Amino acid sequence: MTKLLQSSVFIGCLAICISATMWGLDGIVLTPQLYNLNISFVVFIVHFVPFVIMNLFLFKQYRHFKTLTAKDISLLVAMAFMGGALGTMAIVRALFLVEFQDLSVVVLLQKLQPVFAITLAYFFLKEKMRENFILWAGIAIVASYFLTFGLRFPDFKTGSNTAIAAGYSLIAAFAFGSATVIGKGVLRKISFYAASFYRYGFTTLIMLAFIIATGHVNEFKVVTPHNWLIILIISVTVGSGAIFLYYYGLRKVPAMLATICELFFPLSAIVFDYVFNDRLLSPVQWISAAVMLYAIVRLTLSRQVQS
Repeated sequence: MTKLLQSSVFIGCLAICISATMWGLDGIVLTPQLYNLNISFVVFIVHFVPFVIMNLFLFKQYRHFKTLTAKDISLLVAMAFMGGALGTMAIVRALFLVEFQDLSVVVLLQKLQPVFAITLAYFFLKEKMRENFILWAGIAIVASYFLTFGLRFPDFKTGSNTAIAAGYSLIAAFAFGSATVIGKGVLRKISFYAASFYRYGFTTLIMLAFIIATGHVNEFKVVTPHNWLIILIISVTVGSGAIFLYYYGLRKVPAMLATICELFFPLSAIVFDYVFNDRLLSPVQWISAAVMLYAIVRLTLSRQVQS
């Protein structure tokens, strides 16, 4: 039974790491190609298209409305708002502000997501923190800092937009960390694919109301054929595909451990930045990446977090 449980946790962590890597690919390669569109419209359309596709084979998930309580629905809406609407708009806004050229501040502040998620999981999900978990989680977060900056201090004076981007990144870190904890609570009641289905559905409704209210619903007129191709790729891979993997993994592991696995997002983003943009990591950054990976593996194998 113990070996089976350990295997389940390992598979869950692997699924989350893969989904986070896919998000890294999205941030470096795909989303930048939608730069000509309004941010809120981008967030709407990359949720709307996958939700339409989901309805073709997950339409039976609507039956859950018969058994969901008002509290359950409020959690689903909160998860969609924090992780789908607010978090995505904030991180995309931050990336657009630095024009995808200087990701340092954005990536650094994204590292605060585990801090928010761990704290919220401790207070709201009653997940216990053991000493070894704090040790390896701390090592992973510190290593992710050096992975981003090497031995240099962060440069917050790169332009007038940098401070604003930093603020949006902080909002995104809190929103995604909150969504991780809320999602863990939701998965106690429904399946991972139902959670994915409802997250995209409610996010679509939230963002539709937002773009109507802000007058950006006419953005459809300026979407180019290339934009539509990128939107479709995002919809079936790094969008809905990654979310399915994420919630599948989250169902098997505590929220505290899940948010550490999500550090694969900034790690993969930096790697993809090198592969596609020829930005080479320094020896210190490579060592930091290895240390962070090792810390995540130790967290996974030792199962120091108990829900």
